[in-house]
Amino acid sequence: MSLSVGIVGLPNVGKSTLFNALTKKSVLAANYPFATIDPSVGVVEVPDERLWKLSAFSHTQKTVPVAVEFVDIAGLVKGASEGEGLGNQFLTNIRGTDAIAQVVRIFDDENIIHVDGRINPISDIEVINLELILADMQTVSKRLGNLVRDVKRGDKTAIIENNALTRIDAALRDGKLASSTAFNELEVPIIKQLHLLTSKPMMYVLNKKSGGKNLDELKDDRWNALLGFLTTSGSKWVVVDAHIEEELKDMTSDEKMMFRGELGAHDDGINNLIRTGYELLNLITYFTTGEKETRAWTIVSGWNAPMAGTAIHTDFKDKFVRAEIIEWDKLLEAGSYGVAREKGLVRTEGKEYIVKDGDVVEFKI
Repeated sequence: MSLSVGIVGLPNVGKSTLFNALTKKSVLAANYPFATIDPSVGVVEVPDERLWKLSAFSHTQKTVPVAVEFVDIAGLVKGASEGEGLGNQFLTNIRGTDAIAQVVRIFDDENIIHVDGRINPISDIEVINLELILADMQTVSKRLGNLVRDVKRGDKTAIIENNALTRIDAALRDGKLASSTAFNELEVPIIKQLHLLTSKPMMYVLNKKSGGKNLDELKDDRWNALLGFLTTSGSKWVVVDAHIEEELKDMTSDEKMMFRGELGAHDDGINNLIRTGYELLNLITYFTTGEKETRAWTIVSGWNAPMAGTAIHTDFKDKFVRAEIIEWDKLLEAGSYGVAREKGLVRTEGKEYIVKDGDVVEFKI
């Protein structure tokens, strides 16, 4: 399953610095707008200690983690939906991602310019969201126009799509994201085909700076307003010091812990960001393990066993017979599959079983 998260934000908020820290891949990061013109793509391992414990348990020859693709996209400016700056390219690049990580600067530093000459996280978010909304309004308006003839002749699919788009259009004109609109099971696949920007899951990455005037530490009105927005909207968010994380990117885990403590950044913001991006897409992980390979598999939360099997091979859905299931921690506690079976910890499940995060699965086909 290919998973892609676009890193977006205004110029000079730390997008490319964050990307460097995420991927250990050097991209152009400079103190002026549009330093990043072409999107850079990096594949990032999702941190999961369960995988490595299972690998050690099975004395595995090969260990394969889950990965998420992060895309560093050129900085957006006001008027992007009308082609200002690199707007058209920005919108095209982000349309191909599964989710959006919006980087928001929460530190004051007179040596790092801000495109508006001031730091105001809520204003930055409003600029970006408005440009995404305006771009979607153009897409929706064009599509509604194309549906007129089919709706008049009573085409059922066209009528369903027209009704959904009419509700989306009303939400967008009210300044709301398309994701705020509810859809029924018939509308969902139709709307997905439009790849609307504001229908994508979105998280906010609050970028601070060690030694700087950080709004979360000052707790001024700008920080309170930001927290109010994040809480009211139910948004996922993480706080990251992108500069520190970039400095630490090539260090070992122990070295990172020591230096992060010295710099006053105790949390591993990058790992938190990667995990949150994974959760944002409503994904969970199950495992297969043995001497040859231990692997983490990505599925959508709520999938049954046959659907979960398609992560390994599409044939598993039709050829599925049953699956042997055990929770990863119970397997480790038992010490071996043999002991786990003796204790009745390994269950045989059928087609209706909903695979859970952390399950160790052996499919029978």
